[in-house]
Amino acid sequence: MAAAMKSIDLVYFNAGGGHRSAAVALDTMIREMALPWTVRRVNLFEVLDPNDVFGKTTGLKPEQYYNARLARGWTLGLGQELKVLQALIRLSHKSLTSQLQRHWQRTQPDLVVSLVPNFNRAMYQALGAVRPNAPYVTILTDFADSPPHFWIEPHQAQHLICGTAKAAAQARAAGYDEAHIHETSGMIIRPDFYQPFNLERRAERAKLQLDPDRPTGIVMFGGHGSKVMRSIVKRLDDTQLILVCGHNSALADELRTMSARAPRVVIGFSSQIRYFMQLSDFFIGKPGPGSISEAVQQHLPVIVVRNAWTMPQERYNADWVQEHSAGIVLDSFKAIGRGVSSITSRLDDYRANVARIQNRAIFEIPTMLDGILRLSDADSGRRRLHPAFPGRPVPASDPGSIRAAAERTWTALPPKSALGSAIRRRARRHHRG
Repeated sequence: MAAAMKSIDLVYFNAGGGHRSAAVALDTMIREMALPWTVRRVNLFEVLDPNDVFGKTTGLKPEQYYNARLARGWTLGLGQELKVLQALIRLSHKSLTSQLQRHWQRTQPDLVVSLVPNFNRAMYQALGAVRPNAPYVTILTDFADSPPHFWIEPHQAQHLICGTAKAAAQARAAGYDEAHIHETSGMIIRPDFYQPFNLERRAERAKLQLDPDRPTGIVMFGGHGSKVMRSIVKRLDDTQLILVCGHNSALADELRTMSARAPRVVIGFSSQIRYFMQLSDFFIGKPGPGSISEAVQQHLPVIVVRNAWTMPQERYNADWVQEHSAGIVLDSFKAIGRGVSSITSRLDDYRANVARIQNRAIFEIPTMLDGILRLSDADSGRRRLHPAFPGRPVPASDPGSIRAAAERTWTALPPKSALGSAIRRRARRHHRG
């Protein structure tokens, strides 16, 4: 009799877009490899807030608030707000795990794969309560963790898939053994980025009214663009650019009205990013793991910025660029002219550097998941729910300790923000309880 199909949950959310993109790419590759699994993409926020209470209270869904911040370039306070979010998650731990338990009791997954940070403790414990023999896997979609309690949670008998040596070292430092750390050669990017793409660049550039022989940069700031693109355009008046604005149609319209000495192409949201990268010579953008990885896969050196405005989870990404000589890291986009001059004066050297970086993560991870499932089947008699690292002290989790930790951080949000008001109300209710 044929074995039953395994059900695999890929958990994501839409904050920033990279988590969903990784889930879609992994789902696509699993199907292309014809693995005997039923794959379900699970939006975590739809499980935790199916009636959109957060959105009705604050006027924005959580991911909409985050994406709006990115589009406006309001990233300076995100490090402190991350602490507030984590405090709120601790306060809501019992409620979160209860909702997740009900979901997984109903859906009965054989494997849960998290592609999101911050919620891995709640998801791991909820799955263990109702499906103790189902493995739990966290795939870091950042180049490194941003501890504490961001990607890597200690004291959990789970698997971690890490895309860099730095992330794997962080997992070891958290107490994970080699059997539970799986190191890939990079980040997840879409399978089509590896397909042959033969085009005549000069002819394709001419179709877009670009100079066929002029060095060309592609400027991208995620799926929602960023207002900093206006400053970059002004400072690169004589540089040929392809400007990708994503869903930010207002920004795209504004950039189209700006005059420049060099030819420009402004596009909104597009599924043909690889095509536009093929027409480019270098990449300019924020140090997002997906954008950097896609650019490097297309042999484009990158120009990124690392400063106080860089989100905490993306700061190591800029270090990674420097470690691999994959481009230039600036202190500010005010120096973008100097950065472009440095890249274009040594373009062949930089392109040779990025060509040596071989990222095969999208092909490696399904095989890793298959091995984890097979190991779980062979060891299904062993009780799963136990401390992974009994020699290490377990963090305090009693209500008093949780409230004390939360109170140290929940007052940090701007007093007039909708999110700040909603979190304060929730924290006060817990405090009174």
